[in-house]
Amino acid sequence: MRWIWLTWLSLSLGLCGYYGYQVYASDDKSHFLIGETSVGHFQIELECSACHSEVFGGMESVNESCIGCHAEELEDAHDSHPKSKFTDPRNADRVDILDARYCITCHTEHQPERTGEMGVSLPDDYCWHCHQEVGEERESHKGLAFDTCASAGCHNYHDNRALYEAFLLEHADEPVLKALARKKARNWRAWHQAVHPDTESLSSGSYPEQLETRFDSAAIAGIHQDWLGSAHAEAGVDCVGCHQVENEPVWTDSPGMNSCAGCHTLQTDSFQAGKHGMRLAQGLSAISPAMSRKIFTEESQSLELSCNSCHQPHQYDTRYAEVEACLGCHADDHSLQFSQSPHGQLWEQARTGLMPEDQAVSCATCHLPRETRRVKGHEKVWVNHNQNHNLRPNEKMIRSVCMDCHGLGFAIDALADQDLIQRNFTGRPAERIPSIEMAIKREQEAR
Repeated sequence: MRWIWLTWLSLSLGLCGYYGYQVYASDDKSHFLIGETSVGHFQIELECSACHSEVFGGMESVNESCIGCHAEELEDAHDSHPKSKFTDPRNADRVDILDARYCITCHTEHQPERTGEMGVSLPDDYCWHCHQEVGEERESHKGLAFDTCASAGCHNYHDNRALYEAFLLEHADEPVLKALARKKARNWRAWHQAVHPDTESLSSGSYPEQLETRFDSAAIAGIHQDWLGSAHAEAGVDCVGCHQVENEPVWTDSPGMNSCAGCHTLQTDSFQAGKHGMRLAQGLSAISPAMSRKIFTEESQSLELSCNSCHQPHQYDTRYAEVEACLGCHADDHSLQFSQSPHGQLWEQARTGLMPEDQAVSCATCHLPRETRRVKGHEKVWVNHNQNHNLRPNEKMIRSVCMDCHGLGFAIDALADQDLIQRNFTGRPAERIPSIEMAIKREQEAR
């Protein structure tokens, strides 16, 4: 019997040692996954503490982790269903139906068999359980299926700004294409001059002498020439500004994202909030196309995404970052159709000088939208580098992008047509979403 106990003890100690190593020392936590994670979280699924910040924290702990990543997004969306709505005693009966105080009530991870769009793990009729009277009392909604609230291009759980009735009525008569269709113009030069009025251009500057002893002088001369025409040169940022760690006389051949973050805080923060950089925000290695579940070009599979993946550090070429950098990796139908699409044709005209750039549409126009924020006391137009910010659900794109050029009705129809999206909006929407007509009819009935 003694050998049985010794064998059992040895196996137990071995298993404890193995799993202890996996928990505390190993980067591979795949043994602990209880199921596949959603498309929104699979990149960080091996960093368990990203969501499970406390071992026995329960729903409250996980909920805090959700808010930690998504609070700003929900605030920007003017969240239609905040937690405060369900902690209100007057809505106690609602909590009994659907306990929406917790994110994981609707977004349960590790259950792919019942997880759908937006990571929602509830059946499509979840709206009906609290709003069933709408289908009974509103003439415009009678006859609609109880599971179409969130699936027919009508309502979004967290962000309904583009579909509020007052907004629908305000923009009811807009044409397909507005007379003046253009996106926000970048103003970094004016902003930089306002914030740093004493900065002198270093466009005639030189590179550090010690570089000549470390690199081929001809190569350095070429880099220096590129830099002379860059935004960095114009803003007074020389070689040392990026290649030398602050307060330390250490030269870095390949500066990382921290170097960029010193000046581009908004951009780097938003980059790490999106799919391109979310692994970096959790202390993991950079994402590469080979890790993704989407379709990418063969030659890009091993590329690790960072600022320099899209931005050539010694040149000022945002046009490359706006289209070519995207198509260098993405090979899904929507991306491949860009060049032949109406948007792609506009971009080509801008690239060849036949059209002003602010009237053209690039990949970045829609997926990395320009926003205005007050920084250091002055309005700054900056590029939100969280490419997922207005993409899921895609109706969020209506206000921030589509309506710069298109009428509301056309934008709603276009974003609800999945085939049209795959063709990169070549053609017209196949169906008409009756949201505006419903709002007009309801207003007429109320008179």
